[in-house]
Amino acid sequence: MANLSRGVAENLHFLCAELDGQLSNLEAYFDDPDPDKAQKVVLRAGYSYNLWSRVQSAALRGLSAKNTTREMRVQLHNAALVARNLDLIARMARRSLEHAEKVNQKALLRPETYPRVIRRVRKRIKAILPAINTRDSDMAIKIGQTKSDLDALYDQLFDTYTHDMRKSKHTEDLANSLLAANEIHRMGEALQSTSEAILSASIGQSVHFERYFSLRNILSDTDGTTGDLELEPLAETRSGSTISGVRSKDATGMAFDAVFKDGELGKMREERAGVKRWDSIYPGLAPKILSYEKSGQSAALLIEYLHGQTFEQLLLGESDALLEQAQTVLAKTLRDIWKRTRTDEPAEMASMKQLRKRLPDVFRVHPGFETGASRIGDLDLDGFETLVGRAAERETDLSAPFSVHIHGDFNLDNVIFDAPEMKIHFIDLHRSRFMDYVQDVAVFMVSNYRLQAHDAQTRRRVAQVAANVHDMATKFARSQGDKTFEYRLALGLARSFATSTRFVFDKSHARRMFVRARFLLETAIACPPGKENRLKLPIKELFRG
Repeated sequence: MANLSRGVAENLHFLCAELDGQLSNLEAYFDDPDPDKAQKVVLRAGYSYNLWSRVQSAALRGLSAKNTTREMRVQLHNAALVARNLDLIARMARRSLEHAEKVNQKALLRPETYPRVIRRVRKRIKAILPAINTRDSDMAIKIGQTKSDLDALYDQLFDTYTHDMRKSKHTEDLANSLLAANEIHRMGEALQSTSEAILSASIGQSVHFERYFSLRNILSDTDGTTGDLELEPLAETRSGSTISGVRSKDATGMAFDAVFKDGELGKMREERAGVKRWDSIYPGLAPKILSYEKSGQSAALLIEYLHGQTFEQLLLGESDALLEQAQTVLAKTLRDIWKRTRTDEPAEMASMKQLRKRLPDVFRVHPGFETGASRIGDLDLDGFETLVGRAAERETDLSAPFSVHIHGDFNLDNVIFDAPEMKIHFIDLHRSRFMDYVQDVAVFMVSNYRLQAHDAQTRRRVAQVAANVHDMATKFARSQGDKTFEYRLALGLARSFATSTRFVFDKSHARRMFVRARFLLETAIACPPGKENRLKLPIKELFRG
């Protein structure tokens, strides 16, 4: 953030100075609790707010300018976050004083406990601007680590105050003392957020405080440091993981050297295990893991960068010829995987169980979909959840006759086609397992339809890709003697159409998907028991429009 605009830099400087003054008065109050000293903090409430507002306004002007580079945007965004957290600390100081002033028996407040830790907070605030200007990550870390000191103080005071409450008649004084301590405690969270903003500006992407240590450790394993490497955000998953491209700052060209992915520890462990399994089952399909680090409840992977385009990029932006070529290679790869990993262990996809689990999320996003039974003329219509229950009863007797190793989250953007090498690659493999191959087929087909591009050419391509995958999977099922493939696919598509609506804000598009889910459930239920092998789905009609 060394190259900030004058409006941002100057007001950020004044805000740090103003906050130091307010905290100095807060420290003086706890040294000698006096109402006049408290007023010195309370009366300056507008000063820090105005300075924060000026930083925000200057940052917004910079972000809206036409010539603002991506790096400048990152700097401005994080400078605004620093200012916001500084104003929060000022508010916490005032609220702490307000509670402290309500304590009549000042000895119960234990005011002598606070000056030392307030001095620590002031010291870290004075370090913010130097850390910003020099991109000093070590100093940024120290700023964030102040939270641990404040956590320790609060835990100590909490035990003391609650112990005193058991034997004292001054419960109200002790309650206000605890509230005053909590406001000081929360300053640690604001300092850690400030630290994250400084670190994020330094490396070029948003990073959580704990995850930064995984990033630093994992990149140091590549014979580099965060100082001579840069990150560029590539994606952010719905589960909270971040995915970034990593390259040397002096590298030429646009290609990345590796991909950095961090997230919740359990998910990263599953991702690592999934990649290793695929490497043993089908070498070259998954990217290689270059390094793995864990820190607390988060972890990070440094993964081989795979060249090529995702199927989503191909479908939306490339020629029919290249898309057709990619589909041919994908079909060959899937058939090869399924044959190579086939076991005689039956597989239960349990589509309706998955759908039931996710319906509350669907209804939260689209409450209008939650309808009960209805009647149109002489026709009685079951509610959607009733249809799911009836389909679940049919599904229990229809296991897949064999298992294969599946991707588990087979969306368009998790499949990469390397045209020069004529190879398919899989990414995001934390859900990989042995399962009914219909799971992957249904997810891939619906992820095509889910794309929110409604021009005629794109919708034609969507329908064609879905039909091609269906034809390939149908031929495979026939060759393997899988007679209930189409029926299980109906339930798998119903599940994917319905659950995918929770990611679609466009009400009309979501409604089209939900109507298709209902149609598939009704079709599956209407099929006479024992005749499941005769079910034929109108795939082209389902995926058109």
